[in-house]
This record gives sequence, C-alpha cells and structure tokens, in this order.
Amino acid sequence: MELAHRDITYCKNVGAKRADILRNELGVRTAMDLVRQYPYKYIDRSRFYRIAELDDEDTYVQIIGEVTEWHTVGIGKAQRLSATFFDGTHQCELVWFRGVQYVKLQRGVKYLLFGKPSRFNHTYNFVHPELTPWDKVTPEMTQGLEPYYNTTEKMKRINLNSKAMRGIIADLMPEVRMGVPDTMGADILQRYRLMSLTEALLNVHFPRDMQTMQNARARLKFEELFYIQLQILRQMKRREMNAGFRMPLVGQRFHALYKCLPFDLTNAQKRVIHEIHDDLKSGKQMNRLLQGDVGSGKTLVALLCCLLAVDNGFQTCIMAPTEILANQHYETLRHFLAPLGNSVNVGLLTGSTTKKQREPLHEGLRNGEINILVGTHALLEDEVQWRNLGLVIIDEQHRFGVAQRAKLWTKSRKDNSSSAVDAPHILVMTATPIPRTLAMTLYGDLSVSIIDELPPGRKPVQTVHYQLSRRAQVYSFVRKQIEQGRQVYVVFPLIKENEKLDLQDLQNGFNELCEAFPEYRISMVHGQMKAADKDLQMQRFISGQTQILVATTVIEVGVNVPNASVMIIQNAERFGLSQLHQLRGRVGRGADQSYCLLLTRTELTKDTRKRMDIMVATNDGFRIAEADLQLRGPGDLEGTQQSGLPFDLHIANLATDGQLLTLARQAAMEILDADPLLEDERNRIYKRQLDILRIETHNWGDIS
Repeated sequence: MELAHRDITYCKNVGAKRADILRNELGVRTAMDLVRQYPYKYIDRSRFYRIAELDDEDTYVQIIGEVTEWHTVGIGKAQRLSATFFDGTHQCELVWFRGVQYVKLQRGVKYLLFGKPSRFNHTYNFVHPELTPWDKVTPEMTQGLEPYYNTTEKMKRINLNSKAMRGIIADLMPEVRMGVPDTMGADILQRYRLMSLTEALLNVHFPRDMQTMQNARARLKFEELFYIQLQILRQMKRREMNAGFRMPLVGQRFHALYKCLPFDLTNAQKRVIHEIHDDLKSGKQMNRLLQGDVGSGKTLVALLCCLLAVDNGFQTCIMAPTEILANQHYETLRHFLAPLGNSVNVGLLTGSTTKKQREPLHEGLRNGEINILVGTHALLEDEVQWRNLGLVIIDEQHRFGVAQRAKLWTKSRKDNSSSAVDAPHILVMTATPIPRTLAMTLYGDLSVSIIDELPPGRKPVQTVHYQLSRRAQVYSFVRKQIEQGRQVYVVFPLIKENEKLDLQDLQNGFNELCEAFPEYRISMVHGQMKAADKDLQMQRFISGQTQILVATTVIEVGVNVPNASVMIIQNAERFGLSQLHQLRGRVGRGADQSYCLLLTRTELTKDTRKRMDIMVATNDGFRIAEADLQLRGPGDLEGTQQSGLPFDLHIANLATDGQLLTLARQAAMEILDADPLLEDERNRIYKRQLDILRIETHNWGDIS
C-alpha cells in the first residue's frame, strides 16, 4: 500500500495507542504524514570535542572519557546524582535529577558523553546527558547529522520522544527510497535546480552532509511556499474577471475638499489616491490593501476615495471594529467635510444607535440620501440596505471574519431592484505595518498601497526605557508635562491582580496614580466596562476634562487626542513589538514633542531587551514589523493573525525564507499566466496537489 494511503496504526513501532496520540497531537494520519514530519534541528555527531574546547555558544557536543567519581544526594523523588567526567586533560560535571536509579556507572570504562553543556561556577556541566559505554556505540551514533523532531508532553508520556520518532521514520525510509510520486513538474525542478521529492525526503531526515540537508530543506520549503502562492494567485486570477463599477469622474465634491484642506497632502497620500482611482475607473472590481503607519493620514485618504465614489453616483461605507474607532472616524469625516456644507451626507451606525435614530438612517440608505455611512458590526444587520453601494472600506480588517464581510456584498440594490448588483470595490486598511513576506502570503491576492510618509510638522516620538524602580522619576516628568497643559496615557497589561503573574494591574495602578496625582482628574478604561461607561470616560479624556487616562490595550487603535503627549506602558516586557508600536502611535499626533516611556522589571530575557532596544532606536513601523517577525514568528504577530496563519507551514519560515518565497511566487505566476485554469496536461499535477492540500487562504474579495 502507498505511504499516502497507509494508516499510521500499521506502521512499525506505532500501534493503536501511539496512532491516536499522533493523530490528536500532530494531525498525523498516514505514513506519508509521518514522513512529512520534518526535523526542527540537527546535531553533528561526526565531531568529537575536548572539554577544553567548549564555549558558551555550543549546543550539543560529544566527548570521549571516563567517569572518575560520583555520589547521590537526597532520597526518593528528590534524589540527585552528580558525577565527574574526565577526558584525559580536563573534567566536567554530569547531573541527573530524574531516573537516578536507572543510571549505572563504572570506573575504568570508556564512555561516549553526549549532551548540552552549560557553565556553572566556572565549570561546565551536563544535565541528563546520554552516557554510552564505548563498546555499545554504533557507527550511526557517531556519523553525520542526527535529526531532532518536535514532540509534545502527551507524546513523551508514552515514550514517543524525538528518538522514538526518529526510529519510526527511519523504518519508512526503504519505501521512500523506492520512489514517491513527485508534487512538482520536471520543468520547475530543472529551472530552479531542485531535488526530486524522493531525494529531498531521504535527505531531510538522514542527510549525508550539511549541504545536502540544506538542499533538501530548500526543495521542501519551495514546494510549500509554491502551493500557497499558487492558490492565492489563482484566486486573484479568478477575481480579475469580476466586473466592477466604473468611477472615472474626479468630481466637484472631491475638488472642493481638496482645495479646502489646511495643509498639503504628502506625496505618499497623493500616490495612493492615484493608485486607488486607477482601480475605480478600470471596470474591474478593486481589491486593495492600504497600509499606513500610525498617524500617516489613512482616514483622509479614505474620505477622498469615498468622495470619488460619491461624485460618480455611488454610496460608500467605512466599517470599524469598535465604537470608539467608528465614532473617531465619524467625527474626523465631519470635521474635514464641514466646509462643504450639506453637499455630503454622513451617517453613523453602531450598537449604541437608538431605534429612533436608526429609522431615518435606514430610509436614507435605501433612497440614496446618505452618501457615506460609518459604523461597526451594526452595518451587517439584515435591515441595513443601500440603494447603490459602490465602495466598502474596512478598517483594521483583521478584526472581522470573512463571513461577516460577505454580508456587505449582498446589501446593495441598484434603483431599488430586487436583483443583486456586482460586488462593490473593496479597500481594506491597516495601521499595522506588515512585513513584505507576510503581506505576500496573507494578502498576496490583493493589490497593495503603502503610505510610508508622515505629514509634515510631526515630531518623532521620543522613546525611553526605564526600570520600574524609577517610577518616581517618571511621575515627576509626568507632572511637568501636565503642568504644561498636556495629557497622559498609562497602559497596563492586566485589569485585575493575578497572583501567578508579577505584574502591576490596572485597578491597583489607578489607585496608585490617584494617590500620586491628587490634584488631577483621572479616567479609567478597560475591555470589561459597559460600552456607554467606556465611551463616557474616553470622551472626558478627549475633551480635556481628565488629564490622565489609565487603560488596557483597548486604546491601542483609533483614539486620536492631539493634546496627549505622554504614553507610559507598564510592564512593557509583556507586549510584542507591533503592539508597543501601536500604543506609541496614540501620542505624537499634535505639534508638541511627545514621549513614550517603557517601564519594565530589572531582569529581562535577551529577546525582551532586544524589543526594548528596537523601540528606543526607531519609529519606523515597517522596520519594527520586520524585527517582530524575526523575533516572534508569523503566528504571533499582533495585527495579522493572532491565532496563527490560515494555513500550516511545516518547514518554511516567513522570517528567513523571503528569497525562496519570491521565487515560488514567480514560478506560480508564470504557470497561471500561461494557464489560469490549470487545464494544460503539464499542469494537472498542480491542480491535483491543490485539491489534496486544500489550502485555506484568505480571499478578501471573491467571497460574495
């Protein structure tokens, strides 16, 4: 039976119990799934070290020597075994905390020591090393690269550790060596100098040498990235056939607002508006991602694009994930449109909109009197129907599900007819800069516009890293800022005290700030408050009635208070880079110099210290996003996919495989340019493999 069709239960050394664990823990169901469980690291077993050669950068090493002495300390489960290992010139310490009764040591016996060294009191020691008598050492143990596999606690409980996985997979290699059907066409293998699948699978698990292993991994990474890009680009090709409303006119309202602006648009804003208008007048449905760092002027660009649609006889909507952000957009639009009088009618629809307020809104949408509707999820309610919806703008789109957005597509009825019109143009916006490789993968079927320039006059926010022990100095600085008429944000990672986490919480922090600043008014906002209470406290801060706003990350997106000049982030080590950057973006929105103060505990990990250093060094959101991807990986990035990517990457890494991703996308594009439906006989292999993989990628436009 082929590996792809054989149940793992019937693989050697698996059986029913292990099969259940493998299915539940790793999603492994067939023998081929097992073969596709790739090693996450390799240890070079061909090199032998001397103790004198060790340094703190070594991961795993092997040394030949003897055990000269040993002793046990404690009793029962608390028992510990310590031993001294001598290689002829130097010695190190060996320690076992578990399974002491199974460790049998002998003097005068030559051993092979294998393990990870660490330095303690100027002496190297090995915790739970492998210690094998030399006469029991096999050639396989000291030759080539030894693969290590990811396992889980449940797997380890039934002795299904990395070594066991290595043995099970090794038993399948003879069948792999006989040949497995390839998933890539011969032309691509030849053009990109890739191994066959058979050769790659053999050498990813048990490589002859380092270069062969790297070539095998490159082939498998290319394949993984190729099929993701093929699926994304195939969706884009399909959607290119969708007709879109034509909006060629740059009309009176657009020109009127443009002339009334009290400042010039940045070159980046102008470029983006031209890109969007080219889409709107093309006759094809626009599906575009607008990226802009905090404070770059995306809302004004969105408004001008709305006016392009309105001047061509269409309605538009802007959907935001929270009432705070929806209200902020509504007020911003009204402020900019004030010089135009009643020529543009803007409505607001949120969960707080009363029934009495909704009735004229619904009527205005149906008869076309309302030109622009700003709202939250309330826009998706069944009774909300447009007369002629032509442009949908979705802000912070990652907060909405595909099914939610799809509801908007069916709401437009042109001239009150009963048949649905074509899907409206789509513009999705994000204030979270997205690294290039992530954008190519998450949003690869969208056109991308980037506002990479801040409005003139904005002073870069000064970021300073303090230890929590210097809180008094921070408070002194805050008092001086408030005395100058400024306002302050203080953000906490927790709402209430948690005994398991040594972090200051919002409730206690609020009380402390009230004691430290009795002469000032302080507001508090967090996600567990009722919407009305939250909005009241926010409005008090926005209007200047309160000088300090104590909050959780609920204020991360959308709050615009130009007078706020200080952002204090308590326990900043608890936040990722992108989230820290988003929080910092709440200040620096006025003409005054603004500050972001990162307060952390004294003891920090190496990665945490890197995050703080990056925040202090740069305000460039794209540099920060790239650094975040490198440090944390794509599945954890704030503002992209909090629960991970919409597909599994088994071997490729978006943080390090950008060049391979570009080549894979190029290969997929060349195939689809020549054969969009993959009907050519040479391309059947790709269509068949896509059906097998069923890659679940986002399709931001073709979901109606």
